[in-house]
Parts: sequence; structure tokens; C-alpha cells
Amino acid sequence: MGANMKMKTLQGHLQQLSGFSNPKIELEQYETPPHIAAIALYTIQTQYEDIEGNLILDAGCGPGALSIGAALLGAATVLSVEIDGPALEVFKENIEEIEVMNVDALQFENYFDTVIMNPPFGTKNNAGMDLKPHVMKKIQDWGMKGSVIAELRYDLPATYKFHKRQTLDIAVDLWRVHHPHS
Repeated sequence: MGANMKMKTLQGHLQQLSGFSNPKIELEQYETPPHIAAIALYTIQTQYEDIEGNLILDAGCGPGALSIGAALLGAATVLSVEIDGPALEVFKENIEEIEVMNVDALQFENYFDTVIMNPPFGTKNNAGMDLKPHVMKKIQDWGMKGSVIAELRYDLPATYKFHKRQTLDIAVDLWRVHHPHS
């Protein structure tokens, strides 16, 4: 395994993972579909070389698709942070199933070379307002640089009781946020 892994192979591994056993709406827990996770991670590695050999933080790792995918693509170490205990238990089972050794699940933050996460929002809010300017302002407030590197479609399945539709197709952006010097 490593950075030379084909995207389809990575997606195949990610399809084996278990998801949230009981997703919590208050934590906006939605699983990253294997094909989206594979595309995002593959792009991060092949276009920017930001995974192989690097220290990775997966903030809000949930069941761990992004963490495990980064490990499979050759990350030196992946630190996965999740506030929800049951989600961490599923994540640990997924780590054992895939047999990656360079992933740790902890509950604190630190400085990392690369941070990957599934943020709890799409490209537009419920009123149809474009969120890119809001995200860009936050990135600038943090003293960072950022840009959209891919526009994707996320077929969000009905996860919570209040969801009326079986699925909802939403637009999502893959952002690269980095220090101005990198």
C-alpha cells in the first residue's frame, strides 16, 4: 500500500468500513461516501503530495474513512479526533478490520502538516446562498490561504428520522487550506 495505490483500490478498501452505528444529529454526523473519500484523498496526494510521509489530523473522524484512507496512501501517522465515543468504537473496529498500524484515535488537537475532514455543510446553505465567501473569510481570519480544488456532488442518504427524502443530492466543495508559505 502507499501513495502509488490506485484510486479504485483505495475506494474498494473504504467500502469495507462500517459506518455510524447511531448517528447523532446534534453532531451533524454524516458518513463520507467511499467514492468521495477516495477522490478527495487521491487528489490531495497526487496533486499536492500532502499525505505520503506526513503527519495527518482528521478532525471529527467519525468511523474513520478519511483517516484510514490517508494511512493506506502512506501517511507517516494519522491522528484522528472525534468527540463521540460510539463513533470512536466503530472507528477502532474499522482500523482492526483494515489492519492499518499508523492511525491513533485521540481527543485533543495539535499542529499537523495536513488536516482532512468532512465539514458539516455543503456548497450552499438551505436558502441557496453560496457559502464560499464565508469559508474564504474564515480561512483568511486564520491567516491561511485556501482555494476550491474540486466541486463534487454528494448523494446524502436519509440518515435521521426527520429526513423526508430517501436521498438528497447536494453540491460540496473540496478545499485546500494551507499556510501562506506552503
